[in-house]
Amino acid sequence: MENLSRRRGRPRSFDPDAALAAVQRHFWAHGFAATALDDLATATGLNRPNLAAAFGDKQALYLAAMGRYRASLQAGIAATLAAPGPLATRLLGFYAAAIALYTADAATPGCFIVCTAPADAPRLPAIRAALAEVLAEVDAALLACFTAAGQADAAARAGLAGALLHSLAVRARAGADAASLQALAAVGVERLVA
Repeated sequence: MENLSRRRGRPRSFDPDAALAAVQRHFWAHGFAATALDDLATATGLNRPNLAAAFGDKQALYLAAMGRYRASLQAGIAATLAAPGPLATRLLGFYAAAIALYTADAATPGCFIVCTAPADAPRLPAIRAALAEVLAEVDAALLACFTAAGQADAAARAGLAGALLHSLAVRARAGADAASLQALAAVGVERLVA
């Protein structure tokens, strides 16, 4: 008779993506340092051993949440910057999408990555590396956009465009409303494409 292997343990009785979404939301609201594993267990409805078995330690949980956010960020950037139309229109759409995300929920304002990772990047190399990768991806997407539009000093303009994006995230975290962020983005775009 054929030897059939049996799976160890019980099958997961939770939705890993829903749990990771809850982890992301908690880190987004409170940051890495101010979040305890007990907080994440409460947020997900899982006990600490099950949470650790599914995702690893606190840093692994944070990096998984960052990866989840990063995937949606990449898709959003690609969609807005690749849209048809003049460069200014695409940039305005890019910033409008970011501002909508940054101001959608009062409990999680700003950008998950820009508003949480920098505080812990100096002491946690894995978070620093993940942050650097995300910033490089945003810079590369913006550089491609400025280069395709034939803009002079495309690299410098792309860097400024990224800096504006990060400033919008920080300002949203500090309580700026969507209208003031849109006004700042509009002035920035005007300068970037001049």
